[in-house]
Amino acid sequence: MRAVIYDQALEPQAREVADPRPGDGEVLITVAQAGFCGTDLHLHHGGFGARFPLIPGHEGVGVVTALGRGTTGFDVGQQVVVNPNAYCGLCAYCRAGDLVRCENLLAVGVNRDGMFAEQVAVPADQVFDAEGLDLDTAVLVEPASCAMHGLERLRPRPGSSALVFGAGPTGSLLAQMMAAGGVAHVTVADPAAAKLETVRGLGIDQTVPIELITDDNAESVVEGLRAASPTGTGYDVVVEATGSATVGNLGVPLLRNGGTLLVYGVAREDARLAVSPYELFRRELTVLGSFAEMTSFEAAIAMLRSGRVRTTGLITHRFGFEQYADAIEAAQHDRSAHKIVITP
Repeated sequence: MRAVIYDQALEPQAREVADPRPGDGEVLITVAQAGFCGTDLHLHHGGFGARFPLIPGHEGVGVVTALGRGTTGFDVGQQVVVNPNAYCGLCAYCRAGDLVRCENLLAVGVNRDGMFAEQVAVPADQVFDAEGLDLDTAVLVEPASCAMHGLERLRPRPGSSALVFGAGPTGSLLAQMMAAGGVAHVTVADPAAAKLETVRGLGIDQTVPIELITDDNAESVVEGLRAASPTGTGYDVVVEATGSATVGNLGVPLLRNGGTLLVYGVAREDARLAVSPYELFRRELTVLGSFAEMTSFEAAIAMLRSGRVRTTGLITHRFGFEQYADAIEAAQHDRSAHKIVITP
């Protein structure tokens, strides 16, 4: 079969590789399309626990082609999506039921072969029914499940206010989920006018165009966003969904007393936030992280099926395997790129 494969960081190739075979308890899936996300950029540079050689791709939708021995619950021809994350079941966290903090996490497209390929073999317990979902909705189930995990981490107070930095796909999905989960007013801030227009079409309460954050304009951006909040005093929740520590450093100044900063974007491992411990103490602020989900897939699918979370307009670019370098270039430099999809 044909696939995108890395033998080492920075050097993806589209080439023929061996066809996968479903092992015991596995499902063989013919991939229809798979989403490209910020994690794939980190993997391109050798970060985020990448293990080479590697076929990336962890956000996929496809059709069941064959079942391994002993596999039940699926039919050949059924449309499915894949939860890429698998816990070991043996470490102290898994034994305590704290699965997302597993010390030996395996992830399709990260440290085992993924879905930028014509086919992929996946354990059946990581496969979920996606019959009836449009392909362009189904391909966003994985990022929607990460957004669902973010909502589960936040547990926002009904009637609260929230600001999301970043109108990318996951920021757009989390903004909708917060609105459906009890947040009374959601604001999304981003420098890209096209992305904000898409977010407005998804029903977000308020969008605010901002400049690219620098040390010189950070204070004025904070003042403008604080003034745009429902009370004029800041937000109960601020979500950093860009992966930028520079943006993350605006979170605490924009929080109301007792508020929560959610670090949701994937930053570089060497990035650092500057937070005043006295301010955390005096204002009783909370800083939370939201890593990959483990058990949020069914809830995310339910949200997408219900229509309370929509994906209209999020996909802007499509590339084949041979144009994978163009997908990387678009993700890094094309400000019109919202969600990028890779198709066999």
